[in-house]
Amino acid sequence: MKKIFSILFLMIALIIPQLACNAKVPNNNQGVSKTSFHLDTVCTITIYSMDDTQNKSEEELEKEAFHLMTDAFKLCDEYEKILSKTVVGSDIYNINNADGKWVDVNQITAETIKKGIEYGNVSNGAFDITIGDVTDLWDFHKEDEDGEKTGELPDKNLLSEAAKHVDYNNIEIEGNKVRLKDSDANIDLGGIAKGYIADKVAEYLELNGVTSAVVDLGGNIVVIGQKGSSIKDGEGVDFSIGVASPVSDRGGLLGTILCSNKTIVTSGTYERYFEIDGVRYHHVLNPDTGYPVETDLLAVTIVGERGASADCDGLSTTCLALGKEKAVSLIEKTKDVGAILVDSDGEVTAINVENFEQKM
Repeated sequence: MKKIFSILFLMIALIIPQLACNAKVPNNNQGVSKTSFHLDTVCTITIYSMDDTQNKSEEELEKEAFHLMTDAFKLCDEYEKILSKTVVGSDIYNINNADGKWVDVNQITAETIKKGIEYGNVSNGAFDITIGDVTDLWDFHKEDEDGEKTGELPDKNLLSEAAKHVDYNNIEIEGNKVRLKDSDANIDLGGIAKGYIADKVAEYLELNGVTSAVVDLGGNIVVIGQKGSSIKDGEGVDFSIGVASPVSDRGGLLGTILCSNKTIVTSGTYERYFEIDGVRYHHVLNPDTGYPVETDLLAVTIVGERGASADCDGLSTTCLALGKEKAVSLIEKTKDVGAILVDSDGEVTAINVENFEQKM
């Protein structure tokens, strides 16, 4: 299931985006930032402080931070080559084209697929990672010359046939071997892989001495520590993470979350869509029908502990697909997570989210 994450961005007063190749910024608590395009989206990493800063100048630390961010983005590319269904030779590509035979995969692949199966079970099939052939029939990226979203409906017979092969129960895993019992099924980890990668990138930065940072992989946000007062100082204040409003046509904020050591992921129906004859078709698809899922939610933001971005990724799409009533019930019985739900009437429901300040 391909998903678009809403534009979660860091408050301008706290994080000023830098040019992709600019690692030198004044020591004014703005951090060292690098922006690059990976995983089919714009990604930004900002480092605020690191350990082992003795006998190092600010300039040396900024250079070190720049190299760390460059290597972190290389990790994104490496994971994409393993987990993308469209990269020829990736584990997922090989599984999808193995005609039901067993395929040896990276442990990362096996772990991510298991997480996808877990949320298939949690959602009772509303979230299904074998929806690849269905998503291939839709194109939500088209725009006309004026930048207006446009698109066309898939052939209903092709869509119906593709939907027949969507069933995560057809995935078998034995150690690091995976196969599809239905050779016509097609795995797509787009609804969960980015969260997994965000966790791994944050882990890499921490292992290399980063004590304060924000990783933003196209809206999958991981916050490491608090916002340090300088690249040498990890002590500071909680980060202020802005959550975009799904009902604003000018990128307005729904609100802000003050947090440290958290992960924040949003799924929404309002970013990737097109309209035909007054009917809006969004990218969150129903595994049973192949058409956009009917939901009374516009957006779901999940807030979890750092290291749980893959879970937040899967949970945000699951809640969106389930609708408000079932989503509220699921969040209330899920440990260590909170949620901000925006329904089709614009009503905001916050559950177990500390330090959330609504602005709209």
